[in-house]
Amino acid sequence: MLTASSVAAAPAEAASPPSVPEVGAPALAALGPDGVGVIEKTVVDKGAVDPLGSLATGALVHADRTLPLVIWYPARVAANPRRTTYRASLVSEPPRPPAYFTVPALAVTGAKPAGAGYPIVLLSHGYNNDPVMLSWLGENLATKGYVVVAIRHRDPPITDTAQTPATLIRRPLDITFVLRRIREGLLGPLGDAQRIALAGYSFGGYGALTVAGARIDAESPAIKRLPAALVERYTGSGPDVDALHDPAIKALVTLAPAGGSPWTAWGLQGLSGIKAPLLVVAGTADRTVGYDPGPAAIFREAKGADRWLLALKGAGHAIGTNPAPAEMRGTLWDFDWFEDRMWRKPRVNAIALHFITAFLDLHLKGEAAKAEYLAVPSEESDGAKWTSGDKRYDAVSEGGANPTWKGFIKDHQDGLLLKHLPPVP
Repeated sequence: MLTASSVAAAPAEAASPPSVPEVGAPALAALGPDGVGVIEKTVVDKGAVDPLGSLATGALVHADRTLPLVIWYPARVAANPRRTTYRASLVSEPPRPPAYFTVPALAVTGAKPAGAGYPIVLLSHGYNNDPVMLSWLGENLATKGYVVVAIRHRDPPITDTAQTPATLIRRPLDITFVLRRIREGLLGPLGDAQRIALAGYSFGGYGALTVAGARIDAESPAIKRLPAALVERYTGSGPDVDALHDPAIKALVTLAPAGGSPWTAWGLQGLSGIKAPLLVVAGTADRTVGYDPGPAAIFREAKGADRWLLALKGAGHAIGTNPAPAEMRGTLWDFDWFEDRMWRKPRVNAIALHFITAFLDLHLKGEAAKAEYLAVPSEESDGAKWTSGDKRYDAVSEGGANPTWKGFIKDHQDGLLLKHLPPVP
């Protein structure tokens, strides 16, 4: 049944979807050749460990865990289709009631798939967020030949901080359960369960990093807020430590990931368990999860991974969502769920799409040529000279000897850092 946070039909003449990049976007942000279909499924983890119930009682509690999924996939879409509108809500500043909003979609509900055997990206949203806030990424990747499975995690209200510690266990358990269902055939022939990447924004980044191999630390100040029964079960040599991890992940994308300082959920050595290639996207002025310490430290300490850090100078935490819908522009609290304080959100999304596409195409599809987009001539993007003979105003760098990063338009790449570190043997 459709709900306020589900997909519903809407006229084709709706506003431009966030997944469609604006003019001036770097090359790989562009939509791919396919249309987009979207469906919803629901999976139930029967008798799962219930961290929230355990937090309330101090003892280990079990309960069924119901997880709605939003699934975007490559589709065959007719001309002038009846596209979807996404509907969701977020907690407003107390004592206001929840704020409801809509997002225009590129996707068509239930459209016929364009093919089969596509690589899979499992997408985990930020704390107390909703998958439709990341439609900019899910839909865009679907046009490029990916199946994107986004979990609706149903977190406790962000205003109730007493319940937050439980999600340190709940989030990775949600992800590993959905991964198991995918490998058991949840997607049928549509997806290739041997090629799965994780992507997560904010707290979803924490969950993705943990599932990819980061080991939570019993001495972490955040973990110490959990009941002893949970700490003993999921840390150190506890009996269910492996339930938080999936060693078969092929690639990992995190946007403004939580879990580093001041939480330090994994301790000094915990991140070394990550072996999958890693892309961290962060803002250098993030007031929620920090930068360094924070995502920049996560990048450095994940020493077992081939890893990249893309940093937007002066950007804050809200780099992983769609632009603010019209309904979320009336109060600053609602607006700040979506918008950066310095950067235009369509520009943020376009830059992220460019590098995420290069990274996933390289590591999930084996497209070796995409490595050129990640091998920038200088870690600092600012002040790059234009040396190409193409003098058009909107000329695009082909890389090579041109100091302008490959795929960026002339004079349109300032404000970025891209760092790379190979795995440490």
